[in-house]
Amino acid sequence: MGAGAGAVAVGAYALLRPGQGPMPLLPQPAHAQEAATGAPEVIEMVIGSPDAPVEVIEYASFTCPHCRTFHQNTMPRLKAEYVDSGQVRFIYREVYFDRPGLWASMVARCAGPMRYFGVVDLIYERQSEWVQGSPAQIAENLRRIGRTAGMTNEQLDACMTDAEMAQALITWEQANREVHDIPGTPHFVIDGTMHSNMSFEEFSGLIDAALAAQ
Repeated sequence: MGAGAGAVAVGAYALLRPGQGPMPLLPQPAHAQEAATGAPEVIEMVIGSPDAPVEVIEYASFTCPHCRTFHQNTMPRLKAEYVDSGQVRFIYREVYFDRPGLWASMVARCAGPMRYFGVVDLIYERQSEWVQGSPAQIAENLRRIGRTAGMTNEQLDACMTDAEMAQALITWEQANREVHDIPGTPHFVIDGTMHSNMSFEEFSGLIDAALAAQ
């Protein structure tokens, strides 16, 4: 799930609409339009110094196996060698190819900015487990990850049924696509230039070149 560019056409209705059978996940999309106030804020999830000379944006889907591989193998080295040293500001932006990817995003964001990336690591670590089963089973699998990260059932239920936030996330994701043409996941924007998935060595070479150009 999650890597094909052809799935880009999946819209807000398809992401919010419950499927056949019992699926206590998100309200019907009509409910997402009932709020009297403006849309909730979508927080940009960032690690690294705001003064870092190089900016890296990752576009990723929580259901994408290649994204899991990047976060398990490449991201730890990238963080240790470039982010923690103050050379790279790293921005993580979710891409929604399917409803489980949206739900996973909502669970991770439920933890708040300080714990977000820790939950991201858990979601990728357990990806092969939580994507299995019916939609209701997938939702419960994600709740289990949330509980492991210290969230309560009440918090998780509130986050996963927040249709206003779901719609705000979908609108935000679509706005990101207007800025960057995202053909698949993961893709990276390094100081304004888009790159496809790559090894740590290739990533390091691009970052070193960007640092040298400062």
